[in-house]
Amino acid sequence: MTELPYSWTEEMLSPMGETAVMIRCGDSMSEAVHRRVMSICSLLEKRTLPALIEWVPSYASVTLFYDPMISPYHELSQLLLQLLNQMKKESVQNKPGTVTIPVCYGGEWGPDLDYVASEHGMSAEEVITIHTSGEYLVHMIGFAPGFPYLGGLSERIATPRRATPRLRVEAGTVGIGGKQTGIYPVATPGGWQCIGRTPLRLFRPGENEPSLLAAGDRIRFAQITMQEYQELKRKEGER
Repeated sequence: MTELPYSWTEEMLSPMGETAVMIRCGDSMSEAVHRRVMSICSLLEKRTLPALIEWVPSYASVTLFYDPMISPYHELSQLLLQLLNQMKKESVQNKPGTVTIPVCYGGEWGPDLDYVASEHGMSAEEVITIHTSGEYLVHMIGFAPGFPYLGGLSERIATPRRATPRLRVEAGTVGIGGKQTGIYPVATPGGWQCIGRTPLRLFRPGENEPSLLAAGDRIRFAQITMQEYQELKRKEGER
């Protein structure tokens, strides 16, 4: 169960131009703030605000896009405050999914694995053990379609982004960027430290749910061999 904060004030709402408003849920990236963000999204799913077009969650806020011709900002902000404070004691049941992501670490698919290991004075296998032992929270999807920003990376292997980004990082690449880890869903330029690759397709534009992962999901990484990677890749291609 999660519970909304007990007091919401106008200072927690900020206009973003003439068609959006941001609800600030905290000042840092944490599971508590994330639960607050997801609670607000859950409440918006259940309530009708005529002017509301869509909402976008982030690490510590929810941005709402609205039609000012239906409700101007001052009117919408008051409706939001009423909603948040009326629902402040309502618990929201979150049932996040748990997804296991198979990863083939190192080699041509994880060219920065040895660098990450050397930066922390450990072996590549120790980095893999630490990376696969954690449980990660999907804070949000962004940057590229289906790209999950994952919290929960051990500080023992937290590593700054590359000084010079690569012009192309292949789809499925698992990387470390500072205190986070993530997975590139499509081929794109990128500056995260590449430590492995998964055969799973994170972005599936032809399906009703194009992103394999969603904010609130929890994932674990599991090491696989190159042979297992090739077999899973073949099966993914047949989907």
